Amino acid sequence: MTDAPWRDRSLTPTARATALMAELTLEEKIAQLYGIWMGASADGADVAPHQHEMTGDVDLDALLPKGLGQVTRAFGTAPVDAAVGAQSLARLQERIVASSRFGIPALVHEECLAGFAAHGATAYPVPLSWGATFDPGLIEQMARRIGTDMRSVGVHQGLAPVLDVVRDARWGRVEETMGEDPYLVGTVGAAYVRGLEASGIVSTLKHFVGYSASRAGRNLAPVSVGARELADVLLPPFEMVVREAAPRSVMNAYTDLDGVPTAADRGLLTGLLRETWGFDGTVVADYFSVAFLQTLHGTAGDLGEAAAAALEAGIDVELPTVHAFGEPLVRAVADGRVDEAVIDRALLRVLVQKVELGLLDDPAAPPAASAAKGTIDLDPVENRELARRIAEQAIVLLHNDGTLPVAAPGRIAVIGPTADDPLAVLGCYAFPTHVGVHHPESGLGIELPTLVEALRAEFPDSEIALAAGTSIDGAEIDGIPHAVELAASADLVVLALGDRAGLFGRGTSGEGCDAESLDLPGAQGALLEAVLDAGTPTVLTLLAGRPYVLGTAPERAAGIVQAFFPGEEGTRAVADILSGRVNPSGRLPVSVPATPGAQPSSYLASTLARSNGVSNIDPTARYPFGHGLGYTSFAWRDLQVEAVEASTDGSLRLSLTVENTGDRAGAEIVQLYLHDPVASVVRPVQRLIGFERVELGPGASVRLDVEVPADLAAFTGRDGRRIVEPGSLVLGFGRSSADLPLQATVELAGPVRVVDHTRALHPLWSAQPIGPRSP
Repeated sequence: MTDAPWRDRSLTPTARATALMAELTLEEKIAQLYGIWMGASADGADVAPHQHEMTGDVDLDALLPKGLGQVTRAFGTAPVDAAVGAQSLARLQERIVASSRFGIPALVHEECLAGFAAHGATAYPVPLSWGATFDPGLIEQMARRIGTDMRSVGVHQGLAPVLDVVRDARWGRVEETMGEDPYLVGTVGAAYVRGLEASGIVSTLKHFVGYSASRAGRNLAPVSVGARELADVLLPPFEMVVREAAPRSVMNAYTDLDGVPTAADRGLLTGLLRETWGFDGTVVADYFSVAFLQTLHGTAGDLGEAAAAALEAGIDVELPTVHAFGEPLVRAVADGRVDEAVIDRALLRVLVQKVELGLLDDPAAPPAASAAKGTIDLDPVENRELARRIAEQAIVLLHNDGTLPVAAPGRIAVIGPTADDPLAVLGCYAFPTHVGVHHPESGLGIELPTLVEALRAEFPDSEIALAAGTSIDGAEIDGIPHAVELAASADLVVLALGDRAGLFGRGTSGEGCDAESLDLPGAQGALLEAVLDAGTPTVLTLLAGRPYVLGTAPERAAGIVQAFFPGEEGTRAVADILSGRVNPSGRLPVSVPATPGAQPSSYLASTLARSNGVSNIDPTARYPFGHGLGYTSFAWRDLQVEAVEASTDGSLRLSLTVENTGDRAGAEIVQLYLHDPVASVVRPVQRLIGFERVELGPGASVRLDVEVPADLAAFTGRDGRRIVEPGSLVLGFGRSSADLPLQATVELAGPVRVVDHTRALHPLWSAQPIGPRSP
């Protein structure tokens, strides 16, 4: 059918897709709306709950003559050599093309949360570390490399990034987020999407929306946020990324919002996402979420009803495998419960995307022709170098009494359960922790130096002794006395604590690994206090997926280094920071709590949500959002405001000077916060509206100018519309949300102004170097 109109590249994608739709039977149409996942294990060691029971056996001989929409995780289900996997996938695509009337290849999707989730692929730092860099450009570079690796083996779509905003740090998936601030999440998330899409990979935003606000931080628990919290905290990252980065796919959240499952919420998936924001890509179901309408939510009586509800709401593709969108949907159409026009609506989006990917060309774009020969390196040196740069910029120095950086201590005691664990740097969606743990015979696939190995390499002249003291999540304390002995006999202690990433209760951090409190897991808190009691200068080093209460370490430790699962080069980056080879510049994307039970909490707190005289619970963070130290010093001065008043449709212009007053090069993150003292609804005391990364040599200065549109003061008013109100505002330039050395009171004048999704989203920064100050 080389002369078929859907093969004609001179026609628009919509015209080509429409022409093909007209030729398809109902079953052929529906076949384009689901994927297949042949990776369910026979022994029950599944990647996800319900995977085995809902996947079952797939009869390809019966299935493929109808066609196939997607292939699920050809590389992310079991260890496979990249070149062998590319050849296998290419053969599967050839079979798919040959088996159906119209020869439409499947779209192939994979996870890529912290790198391509495949055996042997680079494991980058987790998204929480992306947020800690405050460097969107660096994250865009990473995403482009991830996408290039995926395309090289025949993959088309990546299920990332996660745009959920942390609302409760007990939630297991905190590591997958970029932090607790919607502006930071949206800005860094947009950079990731631009990079992935530039490589040719379809980026999938998730989880739309509210997943991270579940009750008590429990995975899949109900969400009961108000309309204003939804509009002003949870939705803005998605709005920003849809508008600024052109993603081609969105994935629904598992949860329900006030009793309405998002998989069946037309107001969100169609009304807001498509009709208001103008999104024109595909909406794919989070794994099994269509069937969950029947089995977990109880809003559908059978799978046909679940399929109808999801399609009507706006879900186009059922993932990970054929289930509700198979025979149950066929029967639902026959019964009159589903209008075929609803199927055509979803199908058009799917086929347009396949046209854009070259999958309806003649011949179809070869799925992995270049990759099917020779060897494929998914972890080249360029990837590792980038992973190391990100880790170096993401690690946060929380506390330093002057001990850091250290030269060459005679004897270092490396103590703690994450000190000699190669997996301690990986999040739950890195291949070795996500899948590889079920296949130990295949090895790690990548080089993962442990922290003690990295320290031995960095301090070759030091005597280094090792003791675990306890396990990551066990109650055993028998090893603590020996650890204390080592600590007492050392010149320096590096105390390595933190998490083990896992899935559904198999770890202390990760999907389905929620925490009852923010105490350090297991007996690590007891180990911490015992080692501090030994009196030796101790650098607490955390390899973790969430923030934890740090006991008396803020008062007694020599230093505290926070690394949020910093990836395959993370331990080397930690060692470089301890030695001073790297000047730390990471900033906290989430607050570090002072007490284990003050959750849910966020720096985005109103006056009554902060410490006050009407509650005995003080939720004040021990280390606030945006906090981070380095090995040089910066002076901020000369704040000037061009005009203290602007109209509600205008902008304000401010400037300040930042000088490196230390003796070595470093980076300062200038954070811009907005305080609205009087508003028609309760507002957070501080809210991040912009940031600028400033890198300066010793003695160098820069003059920063920033234009702040009045739109950045917008919020959802009492009537549900987003408004800019007249009145006083305080703009603060801060080193963190709690340290604002320069502030200016300004005024917005004029009428209340209604704004929409086309409003300004960012301040405009410019920087002018002004050289060292005169002596």
